[in-house]
Amino acid sequence: MYGSEKLTEDSERTAFRRAEKKYKLYYDNASKKKKQPKPVDLSEVLDYRTILECHKLDGELPSGVTLLEEKFSCPVFCLENRPGFYFLPGALSVEEQCTLIRESLTDFPQPPNRTNHNAIYGPIHDLFLAAKEGKVLVEDNSPISLSESNPDIINRVGKGCKFSLENAESAKQCKSVSASALLRKLRWSTLGLQFDWSKRNYDVSLPHNKIPDALSKLAKQLAKPAFPVGVEFQPEGAIVNYFALGDTLGGHLDDMEADWSKPIVSLSLGCKAIFLLGGKSRDDPPLAMFLRSGDVVLMAGEARECFHGVPRIFTDKENAEIDHLEAQLMHEDDVCFLKYIQTSRININIRQVF
Repeated sequence: MYGSEKLTEDSERTAFRRAEKKYKLYYDNASKKKKQPKPVDLSEVLDYRTILECHKLDGELPSGVTLLEEKFSCPVFCLENRPGFYFLPGALSVEEQCTLIRESLTDFPQPPNRTNHNAIYGPIHDLFLAAKEGKVLVEDNSPISLSESNPDIINRVGKGCKFSLENAESAKQCKSVSASALLRKLRWSTLGLQFDWSKRNYDVSLPHNKIPDALSKLAKQLAKPAFPVGVEFQPEGAIVNYFALGDTLGGHLDDMEADWSKPIVSLSLGCKAIFLLGGKSRDDPPLAMFLRSGDVVLMAGEARECFHGVPRIFTDKENAEIDHLEAQLMHEDDVCFLKYIQTSRININIRQVF
């Protein structure tokens, strides 16, 4: 779903596709120096943080936007024409955001959790640490010994070769790729029940761990606005998406879970993004809204049938809006996390599969 897609002439004409093209990052070819992003009109993008600030001052809300009166742990906005959609601006504390950023880079891509790298390299252990230490992934065509116990050795399924993380100096004569390059090419990891992207279903036969307890507890708390009193969300699977500058998530439906009345709990971390929420057809004009680090979106019931996507993230200092993260990640141990998140967005979406 990332990047550009080959689209038919008809799909170019859909309202959703037009909105994607409107907000997507394009560069001004006229500039002879550093590439400059073309300006984009953001006047129609819903800004729930501003809406909340104005509501606190005058009690007013834009047409079609409602604020739940129930006492949740944070404000909850709804859209009258998108039942089942909930927007929780700033629902995550700065400490929670920083913890989730660290875990998304160190723990969540760890085997048995699968990532987009598995198809080529197999399971990679400690990718973030390897990138931090300047290691490279080396292809080694020597026979694989079943007695090998080195956790850095990685089997490449079906190719009869293996890869190991080595120091760059010792890998000059081998086919290799740097761990830092692989980290930048990390696009997704799966937690809990593992999602098979090729078959677009959950493969319960794949080895997996349960959703981490802290993340599960957080998701249950955040999901409460989408449930009747006394009913609780049961996190069983999650997909972590990693966005770099220019990455997009094309319009799609999350339709592989058994019960669409249960919400997808979506957590935003890092650079600000534009989120498009369409209707049940790609011909329905989508609403555009800002997603900032700490925002949470719930999509349940009818909203699960609405096309949605992310056509743009903002990594420039003025628009990324991550000053609060930079202030929190100033410790020496956090420098690598800060460097990554300054040009990236992470989205964790948690699901009740059955």
